Amino acid sequence: MSIRNLEFLFAPRHVAVLGASDRPHSVGATVWRNLARGFRGELFAVNPRQPDLGVPVARDLDDLPHAPDLAVICTPPATMPRLIAALGARGTRAAVVVTAGLDAQQKQAMLDAARRHTLRILGPNCIGMLVPHLGLNASFAHADAQPGQIAFVSQSGALVTAVLDWANDRGIGFSHFVSLGEHADVDFGDMLDYLGSDARTRAILMYVESVTAPRKFMSAARAAARNKPVILVKAGRSAQGSRAAASHTGALAGSDEVFDAAISRAGMLRVNTLHQLFLAVELLARFRDNRSERLLVLTNGGGAGVMAADAAAHMGVELATLSPDMIARLDAVLPGNWSRANPVDIIGDAPAQRYVDALRILREDRDSAILFIQAPTAIVPSETIAEALLPLASERPPRVLGCWLGHGAVAEARARFRAAGIPDYPTPEEAVRAFSFLRQYHRHQAELMETPPALPAGLAPDLDGIRRLVHEALAAGREWLTEPQAKELLRLAGVPVTPVRTVPPDPMAAATAAEALGYPVVLKILSEDITHKSDVGGVRLNLHSAQEVVEAARAMLARVAERRPDARLAGFTVQPMVQRRHAHELIIGASIDPLFGPVILFGQGGIAVEVVADRALALPPLNVALAESLIERTRIARLLRGYRDVPPAHRPSIHTALLAVSQLLADVPEIAEIDINPLVVDAEGAVALDARVRVSADRPGGAARFAIRPYPQELVETVAWQGGTITVRPIRPEDEAQHLAFLEKMDPEDIRLRIFYSRRSIEHSELARLTQIDYDREMAFIATRTGPDGRPETIGVVRGICDPDNDTAEYGILVRSDLKGRGLGRLLMERLIRYLRGHGTRRIVGTVLRENKGMLALVERLGFAIRPHPEDPDLRCVELPLQPGG
Repeated sequence: MSIRNLEFLFAPRHVAVLGASDRPHSVGATVWRNLARGFRGELFAVNPRQPDLGVPVARDLDDLPHAPDLAVICTPPATMPRLIAALGARGTRAAVVVTAGLDAQQKQAMLDAARRHTLRILGPNCIGMLVPHLGLNASFAHADAQPGQIAFVSQSGALVTAVLDWANDRGIGFSHFVSLGEHADVDFGDMLDYLGSDARTRAILMYVESVTAPRKFMSAARAAARNKPVILVKAGRSAQGSRAAASHTGALAGSDEVFDAAISRAGMLRVNTLHQLFLAVELLARFRDNRSERLLVLTNGGGAGVMAADAAAHMGVELATLSPDMIARLDAVLPGNWSRANPVDIIGDAPAQRYVDALRILREDRDSAILFIQAPTAIVPSETIAEALLPLASERPPRVLGCWLGHGAVAEARARFRAAGIPDYPTPEEAVRAFSFLRQYHRHQAELMETPPALPAGLAPDLDGIRRLVHEALAAGREWLTEPQAKELLRLAGVPVTPVRTVPPDPMAAATAAEALGYPVVLKILSEDITHKSDVGGVRLNLHSAQEVVEAARAMLARVAERRPDARLAGFTVQPMVQRRHAHELIIGASIDPLFGPVILFGQGGIAVEVVADRALALPPLNVALAESLIERTRIARLLRGYRDVPPAHRPSIHTALLAVSQLLADVPEIAEIDINPLVVDAEGAVALDARVRVSADRPGGAARFAIRPYPQELVETVAWQGGTITVRPIRPEDEAQHLAFLEKMDPEDIRLRIFYSRRSIEHSELARLTQIDYDREMAFIATRTGPDGRPETIGVVRGICDPDNDTAEYGILVRSDLKGRGLGRLLMERLIRYLRGHGTRRIVGTVLRENKGMLALVERLGFAIRPHPEDPDLRCVELPLQPGG
C-alpha cells in the first residue's frame, strides 16, 4: 500500500488512545502519559471503565466529538478487528497497534477491516512511534526523543528504547522514531518511501530482521538513498557454512551475502552490529558532508597513532602522505623529535598552541579528514586543548574527528567537542571504523549515480536455440543439462566456450575424438548422476596422445565404478586443452534467492573455489559499470590488473560473460542455477572450460523475479514519423551524454515553459536521475533518430513519475525546439498514456503555465480536464483518468 494515508500516522491533528488507563505501569497508562506530556494537538481517551485521567474519558468511539486522525490501541487482541472496523467507518485513517499476541486469524481480520477503509496500521506488537517536532510520543517508551534530522526505524522494540536512551545521552535528535513490530501493514518499504521524501529527515537508520515484498523494498530503498543516507543493521548474519550443493552458486541461495548485494545495489550502507550502528549515527549526525577518502592522524602519543594506523590498514583506509612542503611547515612549529610522518605525533608534552598550529597546517590538505587523538597529561588540561582547538575543529565543512582517550580526565573536553558538533569516539579503532563506513557509503552512492558506458557490441543471444535446449532437458525429465548442452547454451548466449566432442563410454572412441580435435586434450566423465567430476577422478588434463587418452579413459571408468557404482555413465567428453601462460581461473554463477530472486556470483574459480571463498554477489540486471564494480569487490581483481610480467586480463570479455548471464536470467525463467567454472581469462580474452546449468519447469527465475526491474526491451518500437522512422524506447542509463546534448539544443524559453526555469548547465547527478530510472515506478520514453553524424540523437522525451501507490503519475514532456509542431509531442504523450494505463496507474496529472497555449491545446485534444491551480493563477492543473472510475 506504500505511503497512502501515512500523513495521518506521522502528522495527526488529533489522537485517540483506545485503552487509556490509570493503572500504574500498564501500557495504556504509559501511552496516555507520554502523549499527554507533549502532544500539541487534540487528545482523546477511550475506555469503557472511564478511569480518572484528569480529562473526560469516552466510553466508546461513538462518544468522541469527531473521528481522530490517529488511534493508538492498547486493548486485548480479540478486540482488534472490531475496533479497526469501527475506526475506519468513523473516518480514522491510521492506527498504532501496540497490542501483542494476535493470532493469525485475528491479524488477518484486522487487516481486512483496515483495507476496506484504507486505514494504515503500524504494528501489531510494537512499542509505537515518536515524532519529536510535534511533541508526539505515541508509544510506551521510557523517554521522549529530542528533535533532530535522523529517522530510526526498527523491527525490535527493545532496540528502539536502547537507541533512544543512547541518543539522549549523546544529544542526538530525531525526526521520527518508529517501532514496526510485526509490520503487518506498514513495512520498511513504506517507511523508506515516506521518510525518503520527508523534508525534516536528513538520514534514515534501520534495524532489520526480515524484509517482505523485495521489489517494493528495493525500489523504495533506491529512491530514498538517492536523497539521503540510509544505514541499516540486519540481524541474522550467521555463516551458513559449507553445505553440499549441486553448484557453488546454489549454496549461497538465501545467504546473508545476497542481502549485502541488495544493500549495495540500493545505495545504502550496512553495518554489522548495533554498536556500529551507533558509530554510524554519530558520524551522520555530525560529519555527513565530509567526502574525504584519506585520513590524517594528529596525536600526542605515538602508541595511539600506531593503533589508528593499524586500524586503517585493517579496514582499508588510506592514510594520507605528508607532502615535503607540509613537513617543512610542521618542522617550523613542532619539536625536532616529532614523527615527521602520518600519524603526526606532536609529543606528549605539547602545549595547547602546538595542537592549534599543527591542526591549522593539516587542514590545508582539503582531500583528507583529520582524526585528532589526545591522551590526558599533567602538562595541560584536556579541556584547555579542546577550547583552543574548537575554532579550527568546528569549521565547515566538517574535517575533524575527535578521540579523547580516557574517561574522567577528558570528560569535559569530550563534552565541548560534542557540543560543537564534532564527532567523538572513545578509541582510535572506533573512529577509523566510523570513517570507513562513511567512505563505503559514499562509494555505494557513487555506484548508484554512475554513468555506464555502452553495452558491448555483438551481445545478441540466440533465444530460440537456448529455449530449445532447455525444453529438451525438461521433456526428458532432467533438471541438469549435460556439459555439452550447458556449453552450447552459453555459446548461444554469447559466452566463448571450448568445443566439446561427446562419445560413448569407450576408450577407443575417446581417442578417436581426441585425434580429430588435436592434442593436447581434456577428458571428462559424462554422467547425469555425478555433479562434481573431480570428486570421483572424472577429469584428466593435458593428454598428448591416443595412448594417454585410452589409458586415462580406462582408469577413469575403473575409479568411477569403485567410487560411484550407482552412477549411470553416458560416456566421455573430449575437448581441447586450453593452455594460456598468464591465465586466471574465474567463476561466474547464478542462482535464485528465495527473497531477492536471481543473483549473480563472480570470483576466483578452480577446484578450490569453496576453500578460497573469494567471491562477490550482485543483483541483476547488470550493465558494464555494475559488472566492473562486482569484479572490483573481489581479491582476484588486483591480479586481473596485471603484475610484474603478467599483462592485465581482458576485462571486456569478463564483462560480456557477466552481462550474458544477467540477460539469460531475465530471458529464460526456467534457469535455476548456472556455474561457469573455470572461466579462463588472460590478456587476449576469456573462454569457459566447464559449465553446469540447472533448469526447472517451475520457472523460478525470469525478469519478473528480479528485485530490480530490468530494462523493458519489449517497449522498444519503431514508429513512422514525418516521412521516415524514429525509435521510441524507454530511456537507459547509457543515454546520459545523448540526453545532455538534447537538452543543450533546447531553446531556453521552451525549457522555461515546460520545467518553469532555465539554466545554462545541468549537473551530472541530475542527469543521472533523469537517465537512471526505476522502471517499476517511473517511465521515460525518448524518441531518437539517426543524426547527421550517423549516430542516434534524442529529439524528444516524455516522462511519467508514479507515486509509490501507483495511483497518480505526473507527466513532463520536451520536444526539441526545432521540431515542434510536427506531431511528435502528441505521439510521445499517447505512448506514455498507453503505457501507464496498462501499468494500472489510475490517473495522469500535470501542471502547465497558463501562457503555454500549445501544451494546453495538446492535452485538451488528448482528453485532459483543465482547471485553474488552487494557489497560483499563472498555472493550470490538467488531469486524465486512466482506469474505469479513475
